[in-house]
Amino acid sequence: MSFRIVEDAAPNSFGFETDALIKASGFREYDARWWFGHPGSDKAPDLNLIGVQALGMGLGTLIRRMGVGPDIVTGHDFRSYSLSIKLALVSGLMAAGARVKDIGLALSPMAYFAQFALDTPSVAMVTASHNENGWTGVKMGAQRPLTFGPEEMSSLKQIVLGGDFDLVGGGAYEFVADFRETYLADVTGGKKITRKLRVVAACGNGTAGAFAPQALESIGCEVIPLDVELDNTFPRYNPNPEDMKMLHAIRDKVLETGADVGLGFDGDGDRCGVVDNLGNEIFADKVGAMLARDISSLYPGSKFVVDVKSTGLFQTDSVLKANGATTDYWKTGHSHIKRRVAELGAIAGFEKSGHFFFNPPIGRGYDDGLVTAIAVCQMLDRNPGKSMADLYAALPETFGTPTMSPHCADDVKYDVAERVLTSVRDIKSRGELFAGQKIVDLVTVNGVRVVAEDGTWGLVRASSNKPELVVVVESPVSSVRRREMFEAIDAVLRRNPEVGAYNQTF
Repeated sequence: MSFRIVEDAAPNSFGFETDALIKASGFREYDARWWFGHPGSDKAPDLNLIGVQALGMGLGTLIRRMGVGPDIVTGHDFRSYSLSIKLALVSGLMAAGARVKDIGLALSPMAYFAQFALDTPSVAMVTASHNENGWTGVKMGAQRPLTFGPEEMSSLKQIVLGGDFDLVGGGAYEFVADFRETYLADVTGGKKITRKLRVVAACGNGTAGAFAPQALESIGCEVIPLDVELDNTFPRYNPNPEDMKMLHAIRDKVLETGADVGLGFDGDGDRCGVVDNLGNEIFADKVGAMLARDISSLYPGSKFVVDVKSTGLFQTDSVLKANGATTDYWKTGHSHIKRRVAELGAIAGFEKSGHFFFNPPIGRGYDDGLVTAIAVCQMLDRNPGKSMADLYAALPETFGTPTMSPHCADDVKYDVAERVLTSVRDIKSRGELFAGQKIVDLVTVNGVRVVAEDGTWGLVRASSNKPELVVVVESPVSSVRRREMFEAIDAVLRRNPEVGAYNQTF
């Protein structure tokens, strides 16, 4: 290899044009994300195009060493620089002997679908998802329908930063024309609804604008478009269905038009947010609970997977119990939930961030915002005479907190989470009361989720990608019990001086 891997290189310099800038911090737990920069930004970049080329060399090396062969799908999202980044990535992949099938401008789930449709085991989708302009990244996988987890990302990081490339040559490139139509036909095939639904499709001017309206119209919806024009400046807000600015825009459009439901899609189309006909923004775990009710009525005994931040309704809801549904609480993170859904053969998995995973006969196991949106429309179609707000109101009431994120340094956050687990485990083993009741369960797959006798629970875990802890509390009983559980959790946290302050907004 003729260039150096560096952690720092100033733009508009000789080094920036000759060295591979690629910061170690960009290798995340289950994907890669770097600040690439854009005109007018003063923030120094974490990555240059030569660094992207090195990433491609590393990825091409890794998939061969994993024994999955050289064939790989690539695509890119709608940002002004994403095509350039993809082509740099492709050059690196080909240097490592990869045979690249490029599907062009795409949603992440379209790239995952291409692994099946083009019989190609690996994928590298260039996207920064919902991040603001200036960010870029790559979502990767080599075992359909799964994406990389911590082990694969760690191996990739070592190969790239160490320059440990197998540059065998012999790579190839093929552009796959008109793949958008192939994907849309697959997503919508056989999924006509009979109820006339008026649906707000909100895309934040991101990539989904070229896909979501057509998909929803194809199944029989009357689509009310909102920010569906492709505009890589994102003039109104970042396409992120967890962002209140986007959710409020959807709410306003729903109320203005009298729509039956509002559906919002993130920048690469793998997440979907929901607003009901009364303008209520429904958190994704509650949407998941509604879909679980619907799916388990069609397929009794269904198994579901949810992340540990999600509502306790998956275990306590009487409808799910009557349908014989069971739920496994698992690690937060789209890669973790996707993998767990596959391992358990669950029919669906729901992550509170809005990543939903459907196995056959609904989907192929990966997260697809369009598949989720269609599932919501089908649920409404199967409930004539009931509005989205009616289905939401039919869920048992719970009293939850927003996700709270007290500061805790990266080098100690996992130790602190382990100390909290040890403390509550000792309390449980001694039979002592916690938040006024005995602890009946400790879910320890990702931090610790403490469950009391009445179903009230509190979670503490280390954030996967920030110097923070994650704290969530919910009670199916009352706001008083929510407060009692929060105070009990907080008391244990306060034994650790490394934990910073956080806002209590409930």
